[in-house]
Amino acid sequence: MFVPLTPLRCLERALDLFPHKIGIVCGGREFTYSEFGARARRLASGLAKLGVNPGDRLAYLSFNTHRLLESYFGVIQARSIVMPMNVRLSPQELAAILQHAGARYLFFEPEFEQLVAGLRQACPQLERTVALGESSAAADLTYEEIVESGQPEPAEIFTYDENSIAELFYTSGSTGAPKGVALTHRSLYLHALGVMNLCEDPNNTVDLHTIPLFHANGWGRPQVSTMLGFKQVMVRRFDPLTVFRLIEQHRATEMSLVPVMANMLLNAPERTGHDLSSLKVILIGGAAASPELIARMEQSFGCRVSAGYGLTETAPVLTMSRAKSTYAWKDEADRISRAAMAGWPMVGTRVRVVDLHGNDVPRDMTSMGEVVAQGDNVMEGYYREPEATAAVIEGNWFHTGDMAVWDEEGWIHIVDRKKEIIISGGENISSIEVEKAIFAHEAVLECAVVAAPDDQWGEVPAALIVLKPGHSLTQETLLDFLSDRLGRFKMPRIIEFSEDPLPKTGTGKIRKNVLKHRYWVGKDKRVQG
Repeated sequence: MFVPLTPLRCLERALDLFPHKIGIVCGGREFTYSEFGARARRLASGLAKLGVNPGDRLAYLSFNTHRLLESYFGVIQARSIVMPMNVRLSPQELAAILQHAGARYLFFEPEFEQLVAGLRQACPQLERTVALGESSAAADLTYEEIVESGQPEPAEIFTYDENSIAELFYTSGSTGAPKGVALTHRSLYLHALGVMNLCEDPNNTVDLHTIPLFHANGWGRPQVSTMLGFKQVMVRRFDPLTVFRLIEQHRATEMSLVPVMANMLLNAPERTGHDLSSLKVILIGGAAASPELIARMEQSFGCRVSAGYGLTETAPVLTMSRAKSTYAWKDEADRISRAAMAGWPMVGTRVRVVDLHGNDVPRDMTSMGEVVAQGDNVMEGYYREPEATAAVIEGNWFHTGDMAVWDEEGWIHIVDRKKEIIISGGENISSIEVEKAIFAHEAVLECAVVAAPDDQWGEVPAALIVLKPGHSLTQETLLDFLSDRLGRFKMPRIIEFSEDPLPKTGTGKIRKNVLKHRYWVGKDKRVQG
């Protein structure tokens, strides 16, 4: 029997098996899966009544709320494309995305009322704006009016095209202009099945949605969490105190973080005042994690912490650092070191590390190559950009642009972005390796390493560092600290301390292209990287 693959089946399973279980917690409201599913279905029906067509792009400016989570199912049940946008982008960046996508509807929360008024003028293709809260002067109608106008009609699963686009996410733009990643019903459902195999105790999982749902690590969770009937607790906006309170109140067992968030939790004074003993697993992704960060997190939260790896283009998970039956930890240091790596592929994906000619590099954890991937969860392509798609998908392999090493166990260790490798005097230097060594110092809160021009060596590592409150550090002390951790040629030749946070994208990635600009402007085109 051929049953189309679609995330709608994740919701159908929850409605069949967990209808009376509290599924969604959002602020002071709780919804059983039956209530949540009925609202998602009413949304789909209400959108159809408004004339929303198959394939229409429906954009969202929203924090993590039950309404956005409902839309992950309701919009695609209406055969449209859900498009959550990064709320931290500038008005110009948001307008460019809306125009590129040709979005018809824009849903927004009250905080963005003034912004939306400007976006509507800049984007004439926007036909309706919808308030996710109360009625707004910038809105044609409210989300609740759409839901109330609809009927809780079940999706006719057999009528869906599994190869049609369900979700459209624009990349963070940390290394260039954002591109729209088109993910199909099929890719999202099979990604959920793959992630499901990584879940250790589904019957008792309480999932804290800490990462914004416009971020790859955020929207990669709802389908599998719904399919397995997890209690899902929404963190509207990330704040350490709020996170601690929600963990304690709902006995959360699992959450995902990017390293910036993990660092904020570690350094929050409120952490010791809350009972966080329910936590079993913390997953870290979105950027490279250091072994020191993993060790600090495990010691502070008393649970297992593991890194993973993926991209917006892979829906997102490709690999996860977890135990493997054919490998035994050499010691505790080895376990922590491996936990900070990208890990090995999940079910449904193949990952290789290749040279410039597409040949596997030696599996010696030393030879560097580019990570390429294929699998059920890899994107169909960049929306309306065939040339950009052809540039990254070659011979049925997606080229990630990430450099890595690997071993005989298929264990991947990300070394750097291809564009961020520092080539100094002919030697390849991983900016991530230097950052991890700097971050190991207890006084360091944030750091970024970029290439700076040098007349003798071509380019050299430049380190930009933010210290923890109340700590001090000098260039000489740091270099002495690094001398046992880095080869001499890898040592930063430029060290700058900043009192201000490093510039970041809306997904928490440090904008290295912005930091690099100050060194390379007027030198060559690397400033564009």
